[in-house]
Amino acid sequence: MIELEGITKRFGEVIALDRVSLKIDEARIFAVIGNSGAGKTTLLRIISLLERQDEGRYLYKGEDAWSKEEDLKRRITMVFQKPVMFNTTVYNNIAYGLKLRGYTREEIKTKVAEMLELVRLEGYEKKNAKRLSGGEQQRVAIARALITEPELLVLDEPTANLDAANASVVERCIKELVGDGTTVIMATHNLFQAKRLSDRVAYLFNGRLIEVGKTERVFEKPENELTEKFINGELYF
Repeated sequence: MIELEGITKRFGEVIALDRVSLKIDEARIFAVIGNSGAGKTTLLRIISLLERQDEGRYLYKGEDAWSKEEDLKRRITMVFQKPVMFNTTVYNNIAYGLKLRGYTREEIKTKVAEMLELVRLEGYEKKNAKRLSGGEQQRVAIARALITEPELLVLDEPTANLDAANASVVERCIKELVGDGTTVIMATHNLFQAKRLSDRVAYLFNGRLIEVGKTERVFEKPENELTEKFINGELYF
């Protein structure tokens, strides 16, 4: 589905990504792990077409992604670590994308109800989204992203700072999405989460792709010493 070839991104003198190349299959969960500052968010922003690489190629289903930017932005949705809520009801937050696309009131009502059930926020329709807890806001953000049925959902630290109950709901949603054919790419500090959810995993270190492969193999038999040290908690900054 996605092929990155020699992706490099600079911010002034800082090289955020250094010749990163990888492939991501359709209808899978792909996890990106690494310390803060490793380049995870920058990689996700490029995949989501929110940031343009300085060098390299980004192919989406075999075609240059940037040549189809407007179309792909309707099919790729990114949920940020700290989602921004509109100062209105949960219902209006979730319905926003459908209103822009011209759905009827009844269609919107039905789909919002489905999303609220998915993220276990039934009965929250009239609550102000800005007054919800961080975990509840994250669930609203995921519902808002999913209601437009994206091909690719990109998640930046989807359960960071969430309590166990909210994190469990978010993880369940991620699993169900892939069962319905959505591809999920997620960056996470939580190694247990990456191991538990993903099919394949990539380890970034100082903007470089150190190792990529099937999750079980990378965690059980890492091929790179840096990967092994990171997984074992031996890398300190």
